[in-house]
Amino acid sequence: MAVIGSGFAGLGAAVRLRREGITDFVVLERADSVGGTWRDNSYPGCACDIPSHLYSFSFAPNPDWPRAFSGQRHIRAYLEHVADTFGLRPHLRLGHEVLLMRWDTDELRWEVETSRGTFTADVVVSATGPLSDPKIPEIPGLASFPGKVFHSARWDHGYDLRGKRVAVIGTGASAIQIVPEIAPEAAHLTLFQRTPPWVMPRADRAISGIERRLHRALPLTGRIRRELLWGIRELQIHAFTRRPGVLGLVESLAKADMAKSIKDPALRARLTPSYRIGCKRILISSTYYPALARPDVDVVASGLAEVRGSTLVAADGTETEADAVVFGTGFHVTDMPIAERVVGAAGITLAEAWKDGARSLRGATAAGFPNWMTIIGPNTGLGNSSMILMIEAQLAYMADYLRQLDGLGGRDTGAGRVALGPRPAAVRAWNDRVQRRMARTVWNTGGCTSWYLDDAGRNTTVWPGTTAEFRRATREVNLGEYEVIRAAAPGNQLDNEKEAVR
Repeated sequence: MAVIGSGFAGLGAAVRLRREGITDFVVLERADSVGGTWRDNSYPGCACDIPSHLYSFSFAPNPDWPRAFSGQRHIRAYLEHVADTFGLRPHLRLGHEVLLMRWDTDELRWEVETSRGTFTADVVVSATGPLSDPKIPEIPGLASFPGKVFHSARWDHGYDLRGKRVAVIGTGASAIQIVPEIAPEAAHLTLFQRTPPWVMPRADRAISGIERRLHRALPLTGRIRRELLWGIRELQIHAFTRRPGVLGLVESLAKADMAKSIKDPALRARLTPSYRIGCKRILISSTYYPALARPDVDVVASGLAEVRGSTLVAADGTETEADAVVFGTGFHVTDMPIAERVVGAAGITLAEAWKDGARSLRGATAAGFPNWMTIIGPNTGLGNSSMILMIEAQLAYMADYLRQLDGLGGRDTGAGRVALGPRPAAVRAWNDRVQRRMARTVWNTGGCTSWYLDDAGRNTTVWPGTTAEFRRATREVNLGEYEVIRAAAPGNQLDNEKEAVR
């Protein structure tokens, strides 16, 4: 087997495989260390907006989280700890960027070309995640900008922002963490805001030594803490998915919090969203609004449209001089670059198969791509809770998928190789069900355009229900939703120059 990526999804898949007794697999990682998005995003102020005890694996609790909402450094260290604790290092192939995955119809296996050699695999688990490839918009004249330009996920720690005129493009989750951190250092900061976000205060605090000692001595207390955090979010999700109208009360709370810091009515008007809270991701910060109220910070309520030398021109004509431009413009979520590198049974890429929108069966498998599955696939995202819950549900589905394969004759036995391919009708039925439920959610009715939507305006990102519902839907594989594909005879002996992994 081959697992692609070593963030939460990839490491979680590796742990689950070992717990299932499967040890003949590799984890292919393009970088030189594990960590995924928590390795790549090291910008000032980078932290999680989900409580630490919920944003961690249930099978690897950490009693020593230092804060209620942990920062990037501690989350990355946690993932390194998981790799060590569960003996994953021998499976890691660092510096192996996947260039192409091609399904061999005759041999019923995948050929995986990487930057450092070719592998074959009976099953491929793609765990690259939706927040792995930064997205910088095409801005006319950007190439001529004489100063420094970088994306928040590729922060240049060697560049000193002190005394510089800095422009931050975007007002998403990374930007609201970056702005309060760099505003005191910059000579002047200009924030280009295309659409204002809803921001709620961050109830962060240090976790006391007494609490940590208690969680170490009595692990049950840590599990109870996690269950309470989970339960609160399960109750909240009903407002997003079934009764968006009740979110008006939450909007009132957000406006009141803004008014505490933003006294200028004109600035407050620019920062007040016109759409229902929750339609876009709700952002968490207690320092964002105070930073915007600083005299050396300007908010341009318009997106960046053009660059003329060192002059940045907004869509409304506002001109700003800058020495450095930081893009906090998100990632390729609905157009995952990895999809262009996956060639299925019909000889077309996954990107081509999904040209009209990403569609999978239970967020995991795609029609025309046998024995290939993705963790954090289409419609598995969350608007208010921990993605680790969804990842673990998908890992349970992966484990049962492999059991089903083995039960049908094994992934590589004398009975002939076996593959499973989702039936197109099953994929359609699942996605029709998801989109019917999506129709009434705040993400579709809230009056905004978000990164949850693809180019056609279809929400292919978020799961329109609770994590408990998703866990039930992915507890086991229904073989009736799959075609069983058998080879006429066992595959030929593998080329000695290729590393064979099951």
